Amino acid sequence: MNIPLQPVDNSLRDAIFMQQALLQAHNAWALGEVPVGAVVVKDGIVVATGFNQPIGNHDPTAHAEIMALRSAATLLGNYRLPGCELYVTLEPCVMCAGAMLHARLARVVYGASDPKTGAGGSVVNLFAQEQLNHQTLLSGGVLAEDCSKLLKLFFAERRLAKQKSS
Repeated sequence: MNIPLQPVDNSLRDAIFMQQALLQAHNAWALGEVPVGAVVVKDGIVVATGFNQPIGNHDPTAHAEIMALRSAATLLGNYRLPGCELYVTLEPCVMCAGAMLHARLARVVYGASDPKTGAGGSVVNLFAQEQLNHQTLLSGGVLAEDCSKLLKLFFAERRLAKQKSS
């Protein structure tokens, strides 16, 4: 007897994985880093996580997405990540978008838009470049308010601390 499968509610699924990315963003905040978090998902399972660490690691490439991609590639034993999705709390920058395309991700999902450096449509859209040899699906705005609020709180706290120290 064949039982028809219920369609997966992608909005609920995306929200669940974005919540996990938000937890990673809190790890960055705890270290004094800009609170951006990312998770790599394959077949509905989180295989890797990452959070911003450029300041502490003295590494301009240590963005949440790069950290998650590195971890996933090591764990899966392949620098290509076909069939994987990456969830990140902030729209990727050009560097991260390029790494995502090179990793051959199936899909990227981000939370808050980044009007200053966003490479998913806010400033440029690398994912829309048909000339590139790989196309990655892009979805934005998942839990955007929660993702944006976390960043705003972080920077407000930072400004307050700076005022107190002056």
